[in-house]
Amino acid sequence: MALPKRKHSTTRGRKRRTHWKIAFGNLANCPQCKELKPAHRICPHCGYYKGKQVIEIKVKGKKKKK
Repeated sequence: MALPKRKHSTTRGRKRRTHWKIAFGNLANCPQCKELKPAHRICPHCGYYKGKQVIEIKVKGKKKKK
């Protein structure tokens, strides 16, 4: 089995791995608010999962300009 004569630099190894990216998961429409959300997760916009409210989402108030 062949062995490298010298150590490969960190940059050379990282350049080789530039295309090892994580694929983004599937998105589904929320039946309550019709926003896109990750499949099989609680909706981050309305807090519903399978037709039931699981968490309560707090809405931040808008700042008024003076």
